[in-house]
Amino acid sequence: MKRLRIGTRASALALWQANHVVNALGRLDGVETVLVRIRTAGDRLPSAPVAEINRQISSGAGGKGIFIKEIEEALLAGEIDLAVHSMKDVPAQTPPGLTFAAITRREDPRDCLISRHRGTLKSLPNGARIGTSSLRRQAQVLYHRPDLDVAELRGNVDTRLKKIESGEFDAIVLAVAGMNRLGLTDRITEVLDEGIMLPAVGQGALGIETRASDLETSKLVAALDDPDSRACITAERAVLRALEGGCQIPLGALGSLRGGELHVEAAVFSAAGSESVRCSENGPPEEAQAIGLRLAAALVELGADKLLRLAGRTVEQP
Repeated sequence: MKRLRIGTRASALALWQANHVVNALGRLDGVETVLVRIRTAGDRLPSAPVAEINRQISSGAGGKGIFIKEIEEALLAGEIDLAVHSMKDVPAQTPPGLTFAAITRREDPRDCLISRHRGTLKSLPNGARIGTSSLRRQAQVLYHRPDLDVAELRGNVDTRLKKIESGEFDAIVLAVAGMNRLGLTDRITEVLDEGIMLPAVGQGALGIETRASDLETSKLVAALDDPDSRACITAERAVLRALEGGCQIPLGALGSLRGGELHVEAAVFSAAGSESVRCSENGPPEEAQAIGLRLAAALVELGADKLLRLAGRTVEQP
């Protein structure tokens, strides 16, 4: 019997994701699993702005390492055999010695609005207070509704929902996938399609990370890989890597399979949401990496580098 130690954060959503993988692995013959809960920097500082946490841990990942850094360290140290991550939390660069042996079938990648009085983004009153910790979401909300008051909001899903109930915020923006996974779909006021808000790179997908040297575990986990989801995520992450992005830059991207062809759309916004560049690329799924790189180059050609410099990032020509 192969015993696999699975590293995960201890939040309700992270545990749902880890147990989803546990159940899938449990269907494989000769596999036993145990969860190992690991506290990350993002968990230790639940209310601090992401940029501040990033400065404290010096992850160099634009904030994205704050939810996985300690888990990856445990994986490299041999304290766990695999890790389950939400792909939107994964930095553009994977540490040497680690690999994503599987990307599971993607859930709905879109964002959604949860509002106190069930209002939509369009119908919210002038000056309504919107909570989100994501600069990507902030910029896109302001792009469509510059009159709204967008404020920093961190914490787990339950904490954020309570901020609405208490009247501290009129609405918040969260991922549809997380709401669905936690059985909170009925709390969603409006699903924001990609024409209104492009999701974060990897949003809605789970990645299973292993040590590259652990061929036995990587082979077992590979049985859970979804090729279509992997193609979409590979292209989106190629855009992210080329633009040197993290979760604290206003970049949205979404890959989808249409008639057997991979279509990837991406946009970069100014932090205030007043400017944006947006374009798309298509091609065969097996060329996902190249499609993402072409898209990043097209965005730079349109002026994405200027917008990212304003957000504190420098970009070399992809």
